Amino acid sequence: MTEHTLTVAGVAVDTRHWIGGERIASAETFTDVSPIDGSVIGEISRGTEAEAAAAVAAAKAAFPGWAATPRAERARVLHAIADGVEKRIEDLAIVETTDNGALLRSHRRGVMPRVAHNFRFFADWLLNLEHGDFETRGHTNHVSWDPAGPSVLITPWNAPLMLSTWKVAPALAAGNTVVLKPAEWTPLTASLLADIAAEAGLPAGVLNIVQGYGSEIGDALTSHPDVRRISFTGSVPTAKRITASAAANLTPLSLELGGKSPLLVFADADLDLAVDLAVEQYDNAGQVCLAATRILVEESVAEEFTRRFTEKAATIVQGDPRDEATDIGPNIHERQLEKIDGFVRRALDAGARAVVGGRRGEGQYYAPTLLTDVAQDSEIVQEEVFGPVLTLQTFTTEEEAVRLANDTRFGLAATLATGDRDRAARVTERLVAGTVWVNCFFVRDLQAPFGGSRHSGVGREGGTWSFDFYCDLKNTVTAPKGWKDHG
Repeated sequence: MTEHTLTVAGVAVDTRHWIGGERIASAETFTDVSPIDGSVIGEISRGTEAEAAAAVAAAKAAFPGWAATPRAERARVLHAIADGVEKRIEDLAIVETTDNGALLRSHRRGVMPRVAHNFRFFADWLLNLEHGDFETRGHTNHVSWDPAGPSVLITPWNAPLMLSTWKVAPALAAGNTVVLKPAEWTPLTASLLADIAAEAGLPAGVLNIVQGYGSEIGDALTSHPDVRRISFTGSVPTAKRITASAAANLTPLSLELGGKSPLLVFADADLDLAVDLAVEQYDNAGQVCLAATRILVEESVAEEFTRRFTEKAATIVQGDPRDEATDIGPNIHERQLEKIDGFVRRALDAGARAVVGGRRGEGQYYAPTLLTDVAQDSEIVQEEVFGPVLTLQTFTTEEEAVRLANDTRFGLAATLATGDRDRAARVTERLVAGTVWVNCFFVRDLQAPFGGSRHSGVGREGGTWSFDFYCDLKNTVTAPKGWKDHG
């Protein structure tokens, strides 16, 4: 081990940046802390404008070669990265659980396999990417996807590696080079990804990783004139700053932002299913942007729904995420925990009632909470908490249900529980959301468009939509005449 290597649950993790195929240390560091018990994991290289500029320069230098690499070869390298991920699922799982507090069993069985799938899916999609030629007055139109250039990808802490590779994989498949800036609260698995990518044969400079605080290096990355794409997942205020920073260069943006999604429960729904869907919103300690945190229940079944929900919520096991029996782990950071508790305390002071929870636990754990008696225009209904806090309101008509569901500035997702197919069709058509689930939740396919409406985001990614974003689309129109026979 070296001075720049941590041992995290037996796994060696380099704490330096990855720039131009080399490990680069910074003069300053920041402290990485585990939310499980508040213990210090270690000191991580803290990037400055100099490291940000070096990473963009490396991506720019590597871009011509990677862009010119044949599709089949790019796909082969992405599959090799996926192979490397699959070989290290256990390492990645335990490191990420230590770093962000999400369930170890989920990382092992779902999240890390999905990381590998991200690379395989976009590698395969690349090989089949086409828009058939078409004719215009005898002329042939041919659509192509040209790599756009160096891409800056800024990712969150709630699912660090999965959400990073959701961006990295299509960007690399498209032929772009990448500068990845992981969240400062969860930098470790991005460092492991650099090792895996290098072992898979990804050329130097094609993937660069800069660690540090967005307030210190974010503008240097997003305002750089050599950056041709920016993809960000995070908060609305940060997105506004990134948009302003990118404006001078007209750099295209993809923004996946917050949510305040509704779960609509109609009287004709399977109530046991509806309760299961509602309790599922506590997943990852409520740190899921897609979570349906506003439960809207038809008044005639609200009492019964609440009774069943309370019974189901009482069975949730909260504790150490490394324990197989645990259902909910800690929240990411003391600062986030204070934010969550502030939302709940202000709601209670304003007249809300805590049917479930409503308090902090020991350490960085917040009890799963359900609040009733909340006003539609209240902070707790309108603003994203990003913790295990749900609200419950009632409605009497379908019209009222839709109005309440759409009555926030967000539009990321919505969930609907009903036994009536016609109602499902009517309601989903009127909901403002990038994704709507009917009698299910969190069923995601990479070929589907993903993104939010209103303040929940700009643009869509997934399948061909990802290539549309990470590429410059070109239409070549060829005349039927004017050719010379060189036969």
